[in-house]
Order: sequence, then structure tokens, then C-alpha cells
Amino acid sequence: MSDAKTEKAEKTSIAEGIVRAEARDAAVDAQARVVQQKGFLDDVIDGVQLGAMVIFFICLVFVAIFGSSLPSIFPVTQPLYDALVGLPQLLTQVPDIETVLEYVPKTLDEACELRASVSVWIAQVLHELAYKQWVLGLSWAMYLWQTKLNIRQRDRLHDVRRPKGIATFISRQVYLEANAYGLDKSSLLLVRDFIGQLQTTAIIAYDVVPWLWEQVGQVTGENVLVQSVGFFVAASVLSTVLGLPFDIYSTFVVEKKHGFNKQTMGLFWADALKSLLLVLALGAPVLAGFLWVIERTGERFYLYAWALMAGVQLLMILIYPTVIQPMFNKFDPLPEGDLREAIEALAGRLEFPLKKLYVVDGSKRSSHSNAYVFGFFKAKRIVIYDTLIEQCTTDEIVAVVGHELGHWKKSHTVRMLLMAQLQILLIFYSFSCFVTEPHMYESFGVEGMPVMLGFLFFQYLYEPLGMVLQFATNVMSRIHEFQADAFSRDLGYGEQLASCLIKLQIENKATMNPDPLYSAFTYSHPPLVERLDALGNPHLASKDE
Repeated sequence: MSDAKTEKAEKTSIAEGIVRAEARDAAVDAQARVVQQKGFLDDVIDGVQLGAMVIFFICLVFVAIFGSSLPSIFPVTQPLYDALVGLPQLLTQVPDIETVLEYVPKTLDEACELRASVSVWIAQVLHELAYKQWVLGLSWAMYLWQTKLNIRQRDRLHDVRRPKGIATFISRQVYLEANAYGLDKSSLLLVRDFIGQLQTTAIIAYDVVPWLWEQVGQVTGENVLVQSVGFFVAASVLSTVLGLPFDIYSTFVVEKKHGFNKQTMGLFWADALKSLLLVLALGAPVLAGFLWVIERTGERFYLYAWALMAGVQLLMILIYPTVIQPMFNKFDPLPEGDLREAIEALAGRLEFPLKKLYVVDGSKRSSHSNAYVFGFFKAKRIVIYDTLIEQCTTDEIVAVVGHELGHWKKSHTVRMLLMAQLQILLIFYSFSCFVTEPHMYESFGVEGMPVMLGFLFFQYLYEPLGMVLQFATNVMSRIHEFQADAFSRDLGYGEQLASCLIKLQIENKATMNPDPLYSAFTYSHPPLVERLDALGNPHLASKDE
């Protein structure tokens, strides 16, 4: 009788297990259908891309049929016709290598003459440039490029097949949840970027900037410095207000839906207000100093402005973790225990000048996790998020700290800081070529040549070069991440670091299979599979699911 009851219980347990497994499989299949399904936004994207291709081919057909008479029949096609006709001519005018070498200076006098000729040519080009049209064109070109990258990434997120290498440690359910999270963020980003681009176009096309400048001037008076600071305050407030709907949706819809948001509405508004006040309190004096330096130092102001901003950046590195961040988070000394002892032992082993070891209440706002090192010289500090402590073991956290100490040991922070300084110097030097060009201000309907507005317009022109430099920064950052990973591995924490990276990827629902082009332009850290492969991690599989 007893054996019969036991056998019945076992059968019941097996049956219940099968039911639960089938329910899980059904839930995963439902999640897969949601990820695969393309909604209204995807239909709009497909329609726009198809429509653009159709319009392009129709234009080619019209050019072939009507030829040079096309602009007279359809005046709106004049820019397209000029571009199509002018492109072959432009390509044929590109000089060959031998011609270019003839212009290479061979003496110092020739170099000086070439420099003078180039300077005259640049000044002429800048004087004749159609600034507003160029700014609008570059703005849309940059928007379309970034949108194309986002669409490529979105297509990857719709793919429910796990990529080669991760099937052994990333379950199908985890992979689909990460893709669903990525799709929700992608939808918000595409809508936000589109509305932002429409706002930028309207601001430029309808001369909103000079209008706001005049309105501020009516309040502040004729002092250009005071007017510039007032314009900065007004523009910052407007920018914050326009971005709030998207920030609210991101925090209380997207992040909450996927289990990350821990903020209350009161905390959100308090953070938004404090952030705005900090921007105004810190930005206004820096802007005033920047404008004062330009006014007082003449043609080579870019050197002095660069020195000023370098000092400001170093000051911000110093005060951000000690003054600013404590306004938003609580920092407590890491309690005594195995974790503290292990981190202190590692710091001592590497002769790292550890002064303080903190745990920060990151869980107050989000369940995302992190750890970082900051401080100058002999006053170094290590900060660990409480979420990281909850998600990983002691050895895994020590492995992450070892990674961060690798950045310190190999001077990665110093290298990135120097690279940032070179970029700032390049920005200011480039701006010096535009700041005294009256035609630029006239193009945007501005009376006079206020430096504040000149720098604002110049930033639109600089944006393509900024994108290239950001790509270079991402490349260097990825190299540093691989080196820091290798440093932690060489300390004996390779397996623990790999395990922690996998856990953090899962907990943060980070994209498991990013588009290569998208990640190259937007990711400062290598994708998980690349990092695990560099660590020689045994978790990686050798075949697809």
C-alpha cells in the first residue's frame, strides 16, 4: 500500500514537473513571438525606406528621360539635378598622386607660402559658405546615419536565434528578455531622435536662436556677457523641459516594465531639479570665463580657452565623486568582512594607494550595477554599487575590482583624459576659424557677432568630425577594456571575471548580439562574446543553438 502511494506521488510530481516545463516553454514561445513581431514603428521604418528607394529610382528615370530640361519642367528637382550632374565632374577633378606630390613643400619658405595660400583659400570658402543650408544638411545627414545604425540594431533585436557561442550560458528566455528590453529602448530612442531632429530643423530654419537671444537681451540689457549667460540659462531650461516627457517615459514605463526602475516620482523630480540647478550653477561661471578669455586674448584665444577648460575638467574629476554625486546617492564605508579584506589585500598586492572603500546605494534608483575607481595621486577611492554585491560573489567582485585597478595600473584614465584634451583643443582651434566670420552670423539672422551664438552654430558644423573622433575614442576605450580584462585574468581572476560579466549581462538585460557597425560607433565596451573569447573562457560554445 505504501509503495503504491509512493509510486502515485512520484507520478504526480513528474506530471506537475512536465506541466510546469510546458508552461515555461509556452511562455518563452510567447515571448519569442512578441520579439519577432514588428509593430507600427517597424512598419513606418520599412515604409520610409521603401519610399525613399522608390523616389530615388523615379528621380533617376526622370533625369534619364528629361535630361537638362528637368529643372525647368520641375524646378524643385534643381538641387538633385545639380548634384547628379556635378558628381562625375567632381570625381574627374580629383588630382592624382603625382600632382599632389608636386605641391608638397620642399623648403621652409615653400611651406610658409603653402600655409598662407591655404589660409587665404579657407577664408574665402568660409566667407562664401551657405551656413544655414550646410548646417541643416549636416544635421539631417548625421540624423539619417545614426537612425540607420539604430535600425540595423533593431533588426538584430528582432532575431530570436541566439548567436554562436552563448547558448551554453544564456538561456533562450534570458536572451529574449534582453531583446525585448532592447526593442523598447530602441522604440523610444527612434521617436525621441525624430522629434529632436524636427525641433532642431525648426529652430534653425525659423531663426529661433536669434529670437531667443533678442528676448533675453530685453531682460538683461546690452551687456553681451550677461546676455550670453542669460541665454544659456533660458536654453538649458527649455532643453530640460522638452526632454522631460521622454525621461519620464523611459524611467516609469520602459525601465519599470523590465524590472529596473526603483525611483518614486518624487525622487525623479528632485533629481531633475538638482541636475538642472547644478548645470546652471556650474555652467554659467564656466561660460562666463570662456567668453571673457576669448574677448581678452586675441586671435590665439584657443590656447587660453583650452587651458581654462582643462582646469575645469580636472576640477570636475575631483569634485564630482566627492561633492556632486553624494547629492544623489549615499556613500557608506564598505563593512568589515571577507569582501573588504579581499579588496584591501588586492590593493596592497598592487601597491594601489587605497584611501577609502565605499558602497553606494545604486539600488535606490535602479537595479543596474557598477564599480569604479577615482581620485588623484595618493588619495584613491574604490566605489562598489550595492547591486553588484547582491548579484555577484566575493571573488567575482574582487575580479571586477581587479579590472578597474587594471585601468589604473596601465594609466588608461590618463590616456583618455589626454585624448579628450586634444579633442577640446581641436574644437577651439577650429572655432577660431569661424568666430570672426560675419557671414556666418548673417546667415542665421543674427545682428552683430556674439561669440555665444557663434559657438552654438559652429557645433553643428563640427558634428561630423565629432562623430569620427567619438569613433576613435570608442576604439581606444575598447582596447583599454581588453587590457583591463587581461590584467584581472593575470591576477588569477579570469574565470571569476568571466562569470561576473555573464551575470551582469543577464541582470542588466544587455544586448547579447549587437550589430557590429552599431556597436562600433556606439559601444565604449566590447560585446560580451568578444570579452569572453579574449579571456579564453570555457563557457563559449563552438556551434549555434
